[in-house]
Amino acid sequence: MSNTIEKIKCLIIGSGPAGYTAAIYAARADMKPVMYTGMQMGGQLTTTTEVDNFPGYKDGTDGTAMMEDLKHQAERFGTEVRFGLVTSVDLSNQVGGIHKVIVDENKHIEAETIIISTGATAKYLGLESEKRLMGGGVSACATCDGFFYKGQDVVVVGAGDTAAEEATYLANICNKVTVLVRKDFMRASKAMQHRVNKTKNIEVLYNTEIDEVLGETVVEGVRAINNQTKQTHTIPVTGVFIAIGHTPNSDLFKGILDMDETGYLITKGKTTKTNLPGVFAAGDIQDKEYRQAVTAAGTGCMAALDAERYLGSLE
Repeated sequence: MSNTIEKIKCLIIGSGPAGYTAAIYAARADMKPVMYTGMQMGGQLTTTTEVDNFPGYKDGTDGTAMMEDLKHQAERFGTEVRFGLVTSVDLSNQVGGIHKVIVDENKHIEAETIIISTGATAKYLGLESEKRLMGGGVSACATCDGFFYKGQDVVVVGAGDTAAEEATYLANICNKVTVLVRKDFMRASKAMQHRVNKTKNIEVLYNTEIDEVLGETVVEGVRAINNQTKQTHTIPVTGVFIAIGHTPNSDLFKGILDMDETGYLITKGKTTKTNLPGVFAAGDIQDKEYRQAVTAAGTGCMAALDAERYLGSLE
C-alpha cells in the first residue's frame, strides 16, 4: 500500500450526469476537483442506446456519447477524471475536518470536501437473453425509453408501485401493456392497483414470469411461464421493461452516513448536505423518486455549489 497521501480540495466519487455536472461547476469555481469514476464510467446511462429527453440534444443522442460529452466538458475546465474505485472511507464529523479515502485499496487521499454520485443499480432478472438485448428492447426505465415504443405492444415485469406507475405511463403511448406478476397478487398500493385495473389496454398476468426474452438483436417477444402450471406461451412484444426496483450503491457508507431503510443517502432539506460536514450527495444515490439524467445533473450542480459555500464558510 502506498504511503504517499494526496491532498484534494474536492473529491467526486462516481461519474454519470450528477458527478460530471458537479465536476463542471466545481472546476469553474477553482476547486480543482478530482473524480474517481467507479467501474462503470458514465454510470447507468451508458447502458441506454438512445437519449431523447435531455435538454440541448435536439436530435437526441445515445447514453455513452452524452457521458463522453459531459466528461470532456468537465475536463475542459480542469477536472481530473480518473478510472478507479473508492474502496474505503474515513469521514470526519467535524466542520473543517479532513476526509480520508482509499482508492483501489492502495492509494491514500485526504479531501476537504466529497461529493458522492455513485448512483443506483437497476435490478434485473438475470437472464442471458435479457442481458444480451439490453438496449435492444430491454429497459429498466419507461420514462426514459417508453417513447421509442409508441403504438407498440410491451411487457412490464414487476408487482410494486414502480411497476404499476411504469405500466400506466406506457399505456398512454403504447398499444397494449402486459404486466407479469410473479405471485398471485400485486404489492402496489391499492390506489395504484385500481389505476392499473381501470386502464383498458393493460393486462395483468399473475403467477407469471419471463422464461426467455426472444430476439437476436432486438426484442421480438417473451416466452412467459406460469409458475404454478409450468405452461409456457409466447407474448409478441417489442419492448420489455423490468420494474423490480433499484439498489443504491451506498454500501461503502453504511454506518457512516444517514440513509433510509433501502440504502438511499438522506440529504438535508432542499440541499445536498449529508449528516457529515463537507460531504454531499447528488443523483440517484439520494433520489429514488425521479431517477432522470436531467434531475441528477441538477443535483450535481447543487452539490458543487453547496461544497463551494462550505469551503467559503471555513475561510
